[in-house]
Amino acid sequence: MNKIRLLFFATLRERAGTKALELEIPPDMTVRGLKEKLAAEYPSLRESMKSVLITINREYAFDEAVIPANAEMALFPPVSGG
Repeated sequence: MNKIRLLFFATLRERAGTKALELEIPPDMTVRGLKEKLAAEYPSLRESMKSVLITINREYAFDEAVIPANAEMALFPPVSGG
């Protein structure tokens, strides 16, 4: 199992009820797998996982990316502007 740290920002922080979590995940887990895990374990985040922006060690990550051990991940709600 790999240990990772999740940081929640803006509305995701409110929905998660915390600013950070530490999780143990399987070594081959992808970003998509993490989003599914969070949606299942934290129902208040389920809807947000469809459009969340995620970084791994301060670089944007896509659903197919495999999460490395000891990663710091940040989750951001989508940003809109005008």
